[in-house]
Amino acid sequence: MEKKYMNPSIFETNIFYLIIGVSLLLLGSLVQSKEIYSGLIITEYLIILVPTITYLKARGYSLKKVLKLNRISAKEVALIFLIVIFSYPVGVFLNYLMILLLSNFTELKPTPIPIPQNTGEYLLGLLVISLSPGICEEVLFRGMVMSSYDKLGKKKAIIISAILFGMFHFNLQNLVGPIFLGIIFGLIVYKTNSLFSTMIAHGVNNAIATTIAYLAMSNMNNLSIESQDIGISIGSFATVLTVIIGFVIAMISGTIAYTLYKSLPNNNHEEDISFEEYAPRVVHYLPLFAVLVIFIIYNYIFLFVY
Repeated sequence: MEKKYMNPSIFETNIFYLIIGVSLLLLGSLVQSKEIYSGLIITEYLIILVPTITYLKARGYSLKKVLKLNRISAKEVALIFLIVIFSYPVGVFLNYLMILLLSNFTELKPTPIPIPQNTGEYLLGLLVISLSPGICEEVLFRGMVMSSYDKLGKKKAIIISAILFGMFHFNLQNLVGPIFLGIIFGLIVYKTNSLFSTMIAHGVNNAIATTIAYLAMSNMNNLSIESQDIGISIGSFATVLTVIIGFVIAMISGTIAYTLYKSLPNNNHEEDISFEEYAPRVVHYLPLFAVLVIFIIYNYIFLFVY
């Protein structure tokens, strides 16, 4: 029988995802504990990007086809910038809801991602925290993973790759937002038929987060003083008000982002792929179950033990 589908199988991708996930927890956390910026570079390029490219090449897959390395226009780049800008508040709002939920059960832990303290660290952060994940993580998730799950249809491929992307952060406090953004990135890739589009989207999203953190840090002292003056008596009211305002902003910005997404030229003229003969068996998902178990144990220890 002629081979109709030249992307990695779901099973081999799930195995690869498990190996990279374990490597991230063991090796990535080790090098990042030594020095965060160089550790992040090692994590992104040597633990994620190089193994993914090497594996695809060693297995004889076409990088251009699997990774959708197709050119995009200046108009698409501009639209992607705007889509990400207006999608960002939605992701933040979803993460905020998760944090509110978790705060009822445990003390929240600070993010391991460094916050720039000066202009030099801010520029370094744009390179390490924004550009590098935009390239490396997109090659793995919207490249290899999503191409593998194409066999189940584009919608399932987008959702599954987004969930795996969210879990890959191994941070329950930062799970829902990345899943939402993963869906946005997946939609953009399929619309433009290019991984370059989601590399830009991912990089812009992280650049927004880095910039906001940097600007917030510069006013941290004033914010701390104001917070103390407010008092805890209106804490509950402030939380409810924040949720309401956040919801309204998320709905408005999300609507604008969707409208902009509809304006993206549709460069993908392929029919949705769903081959029954490629339907994975339960055993093919065992690596993902292993990652889920690791995710639960890791977050339990991180949030409830230490």
